[in-house]
Amino acid sequence: MTISRLLARPMLASMFVVGGVNALRNSEAHAARAEPVAERLTPLARKALPQAPIPTETVTLVRINAAAQIGAAAMLATGRLPRLSATLLAASLVPTTAAGHRFWEEEDPEQRRNQKIHFFKNVSMLGGLMLAAVDTEGKPGMAWRARRAAKDARREARHLATSARREAKLAAAQIG
Repeated sequence: MTISRLLARPMLASMFVVGGVNALRNSEAHAARAEPVAERLTPLARKALPQAPIPTETVTLVRINAAAQIGAAAMLATGRLPRLSATLLAASLVPTTAAGHRFWEEEDPEQRRNQKIHFFKNVSMLGGLMLAAVDTEGKPGMAWRARRAAKDARREARHLATSARREAKLAAAQIG
């Protein structure tokens, strides 16, 4: 692992640990802000995943999100399954941002400005997580490997076909 990844992953993960712990400590306050978003997303999630035990209490949803952020942040910071953990953090950041930083609903100009800054900070973190989620550390990813294998197979098939035609011509010349 390069020094930049060794430093960047814990730095990126740190906000999620702090935010997750804060959400666990202040679940009720976070739930109050998350209620409008939870009211919209919970029915959609239940419809999309009817067998999943999706809780309806917003406080529980806030705690689950906080625990997921802490766990995924710990994994990202330590370099364990960094692509998966970055994807989990990105997925948890979207509802967190939508619930916590709805600057367009703020009446007070100072609060609106503050929420707007936090909203775009989260958008920036989402961009970093997206990069971390696709970072293969210089190793070819699965998509590249699949394309390369297909290209190699096509090249080998062409080579075998050419060889077979040549051998057939030689065999025909020897027979005739």
